[in-house]
This record gives sequence, C-alpha cells and structure tokens, in this order.
Amino acid sequence: MNKGILTYLLLLVTSLTVFAQSADDLAGEYYKNGDFEKAALEYSKQIRKGAAWQTLFRYVNSLKRVNKSDEALKFLKKQGKADEDNKLYYDVLTGYLLKDQPDTTKSYSAFAAAFADAKNSGDRLARLGEVLKEVDEPRWAIKSYETARMVSKEESAHSEELAALYRSTGSTEKYIEEMLNVLQQGEKKEVVYNSLQSVVNSKDEALLEKVVYEKIQKNPNVLAYNEVLSWYLLQKQRFSRALVQEKAMDRRMKMNGSRVYDLGQMALNSKDYKTAADAFEYIVTTYPQGQLYPIARRMVINAREEQVKYTYPVDKSEIHKLIGDYQKMLREIGLNPRTLEALRNTANLYAYYLDEKDSALTALNTAIEMGRADKNFVDKCKIDKGDIYLLMGEPWESTLLYSQVEKSQKEELLGYEAKLKNAKLHYYKGEFVLAKELLDILKMATSREIANDAESLSLLIVDNTGLDSTEAAMREYAAIDLMLFQNKTDQAIAELNKMQVTYKDHSLVDEIIWLRANTYLKQGRYDEAIDDLKKIIAGYSQDILGDDALFLYATIMEERKKDKPAAMALYQKLLQEYPGSIHVADARKRFRILRGDIIN
Repeated sequence: MNKGILTYLLLLVTSLTVFAQSADDLAGEYYKNGDFEKAALEYSKQIRKGAAWQTLFRYVNSLKRVNKSDEALKFLKKQGKADEDNKLYYDVLTGYLLKDQPDTTKSYSAFAAAFADAKNSGDRLARLGEVLKEVDEPRWAIKSYETARMVSKEESAHSEELAALYRSTGSTEKYIEEMLNVLQQGEKKEVVYNSLQSVVNSKDEALLEKVVYEKIQKNPNVLAYNEVLSWYLLQKQRFSRALVQEKAMDRRMKMNGSRVYDLGQMALNSKDYKTAADAFEYIVTTYPQGQLYPIARRMVINAREEQVKYTYPVDKSEIHKLIGDYQKMLREIGLNPRTLEALRNTANLYAYYLDEKDSALTALNTAIEMGRADKNFVDKCKIDKGDIYLLMGEPWESTLLYSQVEKSQKEELLGYEAKLKNAKLHYYKGEFVLAKELLDILKMATSREIANDAESLSLLIVDNTGLDSTEAAMREYAAIDLMLFQNKTDQAIAELNKMQVTYKDHSLVDEIIWLRANTYLKQGRYDEAIDDLKKIIAGYSQDILGDDALFLYATIMEERKKDKPAAMALYQKLLQEYPGSIHVADARKRFRILRGDIIN
C-alpha cells in the first residue's frame, strides 16, 4: 500500500475516534449540567451506532426529565424488538419509566419480563442486578443476585453486591451474613472489618454477635468466623470472652501463643488484670519451651501486681508475695534482656509499698549494670531512681537523673517523660514559673497522655497563682502533692483538712476536696471519699472537676459498694448533665453492662 494512503487512513481513523470521543464528552457534559434536552439529542445520535447500557439509560432518563416519557417508551418498545440480545435493558428501562404511573402493575410486569429473560443465566442475572441497582430497584436487584447465586451454585457468589443492597434496604442481619461470606473470597479481611465497624457501636450490634455465633456453629472448621468473633469482642473490650476464642484458635493454628499474648497486653492496658493474668498464664503452661515463655512468665506476675496495686488499701503481704514470685522467676530463668524488667518491678515494689528504698536502689543498679547494652532500659531505670530519690527527699539527685534522660532521649517519649518529671519537681518546690515554662513545651508532646498531664498541671498553676502576693495556698497544695507522691497519706490528709479551713474561699478549694477524696480512696476510706465527691458535685458542678467527681462516685458505688441501682443512676446523671465529658463512653458502657444489655 502507498505510504501516503496509509498515513491518510491512519489520520482519518484518528480523527473519527477523536470525533466520537468528543461527541461522547459533549453528551456527558450536557447530562452532568442538567441540560437534558441537548443531552437527549446527542445520546439519540449515539444510540444509532450501538446500545451500551449507560448510553441507553442516560438517553431515557434525559427524555424522562424533560417530560418525554411517552417518546422514550415508544423507542424502548421498538428497539426491544429489534435488539433481542439487550432485551433485558429495554425491559428494565420500561419498568423504570412506568414506576411513576398510578398503575404500578405495568412497571412490575416490565421488571418481571427482564427477570424472566435472564433467570437461566448466572451472568445475565448478575448484569441484571447491576442495572436494577442503577434504576434504584434494590429489591429486584436482590432477587436477581440471589437467583444468580442459585444458578451458579456458589454459596458466597455476589456477596459484596448483596451486602450493599441489604444494607441500603435495612436488612441488617442479612447484610452481616453477606459480609461474613465475603471473608471466603480471598484477602478481604480488612474490608469486612471496616464495614462491620459501623455495626459494632450501633443498636444492631447484638445481631452481629448472633450471626457470627450461628456461622461458627454451622461451620466449625471455618477459622475466619472465630476471628471475627474475637475481633468483635475485643472492640467491645470483653477480654475474658475474647480470650476463650483466642485460646481455641491458638490450639488449632499452632501460633505459639502470639495472639493470646497480644490479647493479654490489651487487657492489661485496659485494666482487666484478671484476664491479662489468665492470658499470660496460658502461654506459660502451654509453651514452657516457647520464645514467649520468659516474657509471659514475668507478665503473669506483672498483671497480678497491677491488680494488687489498684486494690485499696494495698495489702503489704501481697506485695511480699509478688516480690517472692519475681525472685523465684529470676532464679529459674536467670537475668537476661527478657527478664530484666522483673528487676525494675521488684525495685518499685520495694520503694513504693514496703518503704525499703535501699533495696530498691540496689535492684535498679543491678538492672542498669546488666542491661547497659539497652539504652532505653537504662534510661527507664534512671527515671525510676530519680523517683526513689524524690521519695527519700533528695530532689537534687532526682533532677540530675531526669536531666540525663532528657539529654539521652531528645524528642523521644522517655525524654518527654523525664522533662515532665523535672517540671513536677519545680512545681513541688513552689517554682511555678519554671514549672510552667517546661509544661508549656510539653503541651506539644507527641504523647497525648504526657501532653494532657502537662496541660492539666499548667492550668492548675495558672488558675491558682497570682491571687495573693505570696502564692501561699498554691505552695502548700504543691507540698501536699509531694507528700502523696511519697506515700505520706495520713500527713497529707491532715494538711488538706487545714487548707480547707484556711482557704475556704480560695479558687483551690475544689481541688483540695478532690485531692482528699482520692487520698481517702487509696486508704480504703470509701464513705469519706464519697462525702467529698458529693461536696464537689453539689457545690462545684460547673467547674472542671464536676464530671470527674460524678464518674468516680459512680465507680465507687459499682466496684466498692456493689450498689448497682445507685451506680446506674449516677452514670445516667453523668450522661445527661455532661454529654461532652471524656467519661461519657466509659459511663455508657458501664451503665449498659449493669442494666444487662451487655455481658461483660
């Protein structure tokens, strides 16, 4: 072929293609802009060249929008006879146009005709489902996909499409069932969990649990359903029940306890100490030769330690038992990088609960020597030593150690923690300007907990200094705070009583009562703690401590007094009067558990 002719033909084909694309773009532009008269005209030209679904739908819809449904119906009737391959499109669009007419039977008949045309072919039924979704006929679309599944004999076919349709029609239980079916279609776990997250915290969450249990009973060998149940229980922080699932999966999948260990850590962080201890104990007994054994062995004791420390008043005999358990563990396993944390724990038990500070320092010095290869561990021990020197009334030693960690851990979490310790040292000593300078820096810390602590202490200083020339009240309050850090609770109570009388009209008075209430709680003097909390609720409900006092009062009634009705009433009061409180989520959960909505 002549080269010039070939070039001409290529240019012609290219020009025609560009022209066709331009025509498509022009029609689409008219359609998007709502100029349906012009859109219909352009689409009518395209239909002569072929009948793609989108073109057909937009043409018919454009005519409908300019009140030319009769013209569209005539076109569909004529075209349906001429184009048998796409007859279901014409039937669906006919039904779509007839929906607005008073006689709905005609619309129904058109959709039924489309369904009848496709019902023996899985592919045609699936395509029918797609186009029915586009004309907003979800129930017919559901019927099409369900029939396509029957024809294909694949139980999980079209699950994602059906899940979306069930969700849009409010069929939540079927939606959940289909999302669980999606799990059988390869790597879609994250998609499923993200989708089901909306159910977890809704009024339909009980349905999720019900459907998952049914799936497990019918398909005991499908591990994915057990995983979903465990995931759901963890979302609801029902750690003890999640542990049952994780143990079962661990035995079947031979995961060496790794997931059980992670659950134990989550339970520990959420203060479910019993479940945490049970999880770590499972690893210890099931995998005595496993890699996780030394850590789990320590974490069993650590979980029990946290439980003892947060059971007021602290039982010193239990502290002795914990130290004995740590020492026994160290004798059995030996000192190594995975057991050194036990030495830290032992040191802190000696210092804070047995007042044996020399023993504590000896243990920490040994830990530092043995762990010198791990900078982070050494710096943690230095912070511990700084705290112990503060307990001993030697703040200069403390600030030296904190400053070493600040320098070693610049822009790291431990460095921020050390800086906060130094800020508190200035606060304890009444050096409020210096304390606030450090606290203002820490407000920008990457750790939300440290930033919140800095914000809280900074606000306390700002609100309660400058009201009198000597700042006497704030200095006395800070000195009492130090007494409490040093576990001098009786002395602190006596000083707080004096302060309440001396500064009865000072802005600190609610903070004084709050601090005393928390100190009574640590001493196990619950009635006296409640009396102080009631004073805050009655006299200072609009201050920042109002919701804190109400929540603490409720938890004491629930956990210490075992007065379920009183606790429920207090949680409900908090939800009603402090809807913006940080305690709302926890209060709502606790209320629902007490009412019996949730099995914890």
